[in-house]
Parts: sequence; structure tokens; C-alpha cells
Amino acid sequence: MSERVVPPTARQRRRPTKQGVVLSTELIVATALGLIEEHGADALSVRRLGRALGADPSSLYRYFRHTDDLMLAVADELIGRTMRSWRPTGDWLADLRELGLRMHDGALAHPRAAVLSSYRVTGRAYEIQAVEAILGVLRGAGFPDAEAVRIYHAFVDQALAFAALDSASLSLPRSAREAEAEVWRATYARLPADTHPHIAATARHLVASMRGSSYPAALELLLSAAAARLAEIGAARND
Repeated sequence: MSERVVPPTARQRRRPTKQGVVLSTELIVATALGLIEEHGADALSVRRLGRALGADPSSLYRYFRHTDDLMLAVADELIGRTMRSWRPTGDWLADLRELGLRMHDGALAHPRAAVLSSYRVTGRAYEIQAVEAILGVLRGAGFPDAEAVRIYHAFVDQALAFAALDSASLSLPRSAREAEAEVWRATYARLPADTHPHIAATARHLVASMRGSSYPAALELLLSAAAARLAEIGAARND
């Protein structure tokens, strides 16, 4: 794509595409997201996107400067799908727990796009909304500004890292996922106690746990550490 992006008020296509739809930023992003999930990163080309929309590929230049610009819009839309359904309650631990789990679930709903976008900074509306909301929860809980930023950073990076990890696993063929899960039962659970006592002692737990994501457990550990840190801050203030 190029630098021919036009202002939003001038973008709307007056005539429908061949499929009878009117182009919009939202439609292009949704179509791009669908293509990524169906075909992977290589699907995000102007030609393929134009074909899916039933539009001349050159018309996409009116909305996005290049494919990376579009990728950032896709990343921001994934954030938006989480933020649109989340409402803080005033209980900071419950609010961050709910938001973290929603972020993770949202990524797993679009694993290929999540892998591509988890490390990007969009600077767009939904990302800004998320940063503001999370910092608001932390500052409202009583964290000083520097601590609020430190915990925000850890919270978001943890969620995004697990989103990328678990999404990459989901993007594997089912046969590969099942074969990897079976390794815990076929290999680890059969290791003898005389050579691998710790694995042997915990084998049944490994088989049960390692097939799923550890994000919920990791999130609880982070939130527990944050709560302990807030208690320390409160105690110091009272001294």
C-alpha cells in the first residue's frame, strides 16, 4: 500500500463493491482478520483482500497506507473486542482478573492474528482505552504512579505473552497438538522413580495440567504479588 490515505469523511465508497457492500475501515479490518485466521499471515495482501471484498485493490489505499498499517488496525480491533465487553466494578483484583482472562480468551478466538499482533504497539483508540482503563484501576486501588506503571507493564506483557504462546499452540494442526499432549503420558509418566524421582512423584499432575494453558495460574500469582505489594505500601504509609 502507499501514502494515499484520505480522511475518514472522504473515504466512503459511493458505489457498492461487486458483492454489494460499501467499503469501510471496519469492514476491511473484519475481512482481514478473517483472512488471517483462515490462511495465515501470507493472506494479508492487497490483492487477496481486494478479491475477498469484491473491490479493486487500489481502493484499499484510501483507508490504509500499507499492510502493516492494516495489521495494526487488526491488532487494535482484537483489543477492542475485549474492551467493548468489559466493565470495571471497583474491585481492582476482580477487575484485573476478569480483564486478563477476557484478553486471553479473545486471543484464543483468533489465534493466528493474536500471534502476529501480540508484540505490536498500535497507539490506536482501543489500545489507548485499555492503557487508560488498567492504569485507572491500579491508581484507584491505591498504587503510586510508578508502581501502577510497573504492575500495568507486567500484567499486559504477561497476558500478551501467554496469548502468543497459547495461540501458537492452537495454530498447530490438531494431530500435532494431540501428539505433543500425549508426550506427557507416553514419556514423562513412564519415567522411573529411581532416576527421575520428582517427575515420577508428580506425573499424574503433569499429565492433567500440561495439556492446558497455565495463564489462569500465572495471572493469580501476579495478582497475589500485586496485592501483597499494595499491602506493603499501605503499611509503609501508616508508619
